[in-house]
Amino acid sequence: MAEEKFEEALTKLEEIVKKMESGDLTLEESLKSFEEGVRLSRFCAKKLDEAERRIEVLLKNEEGLDIRPLKEESEGGN
Repeated sequence: MAEEKFEEALTKLEEIVKKMESGDLTLEESLKSFEEGVRLSRFCAKKLDEAERRIEVLLKNEEGLDIRPLKEESEGGN
């Protein structure tokens, strides 16, 4: 089985949220959707944590971590 991609998991999670918010699911369907949503949420959180660790490694210098906020695309004006 191919590894799930973050973007695909996030899209599926968004679809589940929309379905559940519609209120048209049965209790059983809601429970199954909730379980899948929790799984996808955990998967996405894990992928984001992994990405954050990779960024920290890339920013590491001789003295330790050199963590700075990323530059805003539009600073001060539109």
